[in-house]
Amino acid sequence: MPTVVAGFVPIWALTGVGYLVRRTNLFGLAAERALTRVVFYLAMPAVLFTTLSRVSLDGLASTSILAFAVSTVLVGAIGLAASRWLFHRRLADQAIGGMSSAYVNAANLGIPVAITVLGDPSFVVAALMFQLLLVMPTVLTLIDTDLNTGATGRFRRVLLLPVRNPVILGAAGGLAMAALGWQIPPLLAQPLDLLGAAGVPLALLVLGMSLFGRGQSANLPRRSEVLLVVLLKIVLQPLVCFLVGHFAFGLTGPPLLAAVLFAALPTAQNAFVFASQYELRAGALARDAILLTTLLSMASLTLVAYLLS
Repeated sequence: MPTVVAGFVPIWALTGVGYLVRRTNLFGLAAERALTRVVFYLAMPAVLFTTLSRVSLDGLASTSILAFAVSTVLVGAIGLAASRWLFHRRLADQAIGGMSSAYVNAANLGIPVAITVLGDPSFVVAALMFQLLLVMPTVLTLIDTDLNTGATGRFRRVLLLPVRNPVILGAAGGLAMAALGWQIPPLLAQPLDLLGAAGVPLALLVLGMSLFGRGQSANLPRRSEVLLVVLLKIVLQPLVCFLVGHFAFGLTGPPLLAAVLFAALPTAQNAFVFASQYELRAGALARDAILLTTLLSMASLTLVAYLLS
């Protein structure tokens, strides 16, 4: 699986660069906060809008994606419940705990997995759409609801969240373009593509910058919490996906392999980006979960491909 392995190289390389930048104090602490805002308000919405506007919506619904969705929801709910009942975190941090347990890195690692192992990139589009249009808005709604508890017009705030949140707005806009068959005008598409191309690299740089000085942080997660999240993501989610897909939906062969492979992907950087943007205590948990699941997923992806292919 050389391409899958190669997909991890830019992740660790850019994360390492970010760590060195922060360690050498090249830009200072303010740079981390500024780059986080650039990713959240500009680069991420741009890449979501341009990517989803160009996908084909035909044939995206399948039993495979349903098995993946069920495993994501179930394991994410377990992660959220554990964050609440075992570690007594507030609702916004619970949302990050659930997201870290089940929100997969479909964009950065899912593409090489889909092309190399499955020979078909269509599943990654379906997985991205499920996460971006259903899971992500749910997480952001929970965060927004918690941070604005007691604010007037709470119900109105939730309804207007897609308009106020640039990430959801970019994803919804791209899907609407695809559904209507519209194309982004070339004069607008080129700058959006350039801006969106910076999304993943900047997110990885910010992740690396956050690693420096972690030992002095007052918000370090408990080791037991990190271990639980990693086990939920790397072990339980692909296992649940296999059991649901094979025994409930009767999946075998490539359709089952596609669902379980994607369930075995590591935690996406989005969890850390959101926690950093909203300055949540669970940011350290998301950061550690991303690093550990990314490292361990090399073994889990290889094992899944070997057993099911």
